Amino acid sequence: MAVILITGGARSGKSTRAEARARAFPGQPIYLATAEALDAEMEARIAKHRARRGTDWLEREVPLDLVPALLATDGGGARLVDCLTLWLSNLMHAARDWEREVRELAGALPRLSSPVVFVTNEVGLGIVPDNALARSFRDAAGIMNQIIAAVADEVEFVVAGLPMKLK
Repeated sequence: MAVILITGGARSGKSTRAEARARAFPGQPIYLATAEALDAEMEARIAKHRARRGTDWLEREVPLDLVPALLATDGGGARLVDCLTLWLSNLMHAARDWEREVRELAGALPRLSSPVVFVTNEVGLGIVPDNALARSFRDAAGIMNQIIAAVADEVEFVVAGLPMKLK
């Protein structure tokens, strides 16, 4: 079983890279979508991702309960989780204990038999945000990424569509 974490900035090409990595494993890939279509712009983004992937993926919408979804889909094809930062945002918005849930995720990964490819955003390379909520999210995302990277077998950073292997 492989755990692969792919990170990068907005529009860096990380989702396309993650899709290719997940497709490289045997079996039908499973797309675990953490985004929710709460407005027309997000609906359009989701539609664009679906069109790019095509119809060969099984798809599940998992805005909050990621660990149960990974357990339920284990034993089949590779799972692509796109993306961890949206999952984190959903957890924070729902006032759930995001750090406990991230640690639960990290603890579950070694027990899985099918590969998992994660997409996450690197949000800590810019200026310090000017408000407490944005700073809290940026800090939480950095902590989450470190926790998952520590248990991942591979970590890639994507810039301008080009992957750089970090681990």
